[in-house]
Amino acid sequence: MSEVILRVRDVHKRYGALEVLKGVDLDVERGEVMCIIGPSGSGKSTLLRSLNHLETIDRGRVELSGELIGYRERGQTLVSLPEKELAAQRARIGMVFQSFNLFPHLTVLQNVVEAPVGVLGRPIAQAREDARRLLARVGLEHRTDAYPRQLSGGQQQRVAIARALAMDPEVVLFDEPTSALDPELVGEVLDVMKDLAEGGLTMVVVTHEIGFAREVGSSLLFMDGGVVVERGAPRAVLEDPQQERTRAFLSKVL
Repeated sequence: MSEVILRVRDVHKRYGALEVLKGVDLDVERGEVMCIIGPSGSGKSTLLRSLNHLETIDRGRVELSGELIGYRERGQTLVSLPEKELAAQRARIGMVFQSFNLFPHLTVLQNVVEAPVGVLGRPIAQAREDARRLLARVGLEHRTDAYPRQLSGGQQQRVAIARALAMDPEVVLFDEPTSALDPELVGEVLDVMKDLAEGGLTMVVVTHEIGFAREVGSSLLFMDGGVVVERGAPRAVLEDPQQERTRAFLSKVL
């Protein structure tokens, strides 16, 4: 039996007069790699940031393993969680951003160790051992003492992935993780992501890398105008889209 780990229902988000998300529903199963594609401004990144409450939603709900994210229910009313409880929830949802967001004054090892020690309260020796293992997994065991400025963009993004994994998250969100990279560095990051997918990591990936979505994704969503226009198996959506808007978009990117 498949297990839905992330459940999104009727999520709406507005910035003033601009409605960015217009009632998004989706289910992510454990071990699934859900890829989200679509034009700029379609709501992809806003949806991703709503999944771990980096963006507050105006309506709807997001649940992780059956637990409401960002709120608690009080009768028919949703009440925002205190920051400490929200931080504990976010620790279960890893996030990899476009721009790495590493601490420039910390070494690679320190960047990966920081959150497990500071947020989860792990002993420093254990956190360092775990960090070295994760850095080896992303091919950077030889750069533990380097600072972010001494790394290429691809290396920085691989450190960011190791940092997200260090929290033992139930799901990891990737917000266009290769968009800030020079073209020759994209492959090294995608290779790490492919390895993680093959290892069973649950992933939601906003991407413009159509080849990655086709080869690695287990499901594909096409978004436009704040709604999910089409969803299905990646090859089916990419090779035989059912919606005219999907066909028009793919004709420009394939």
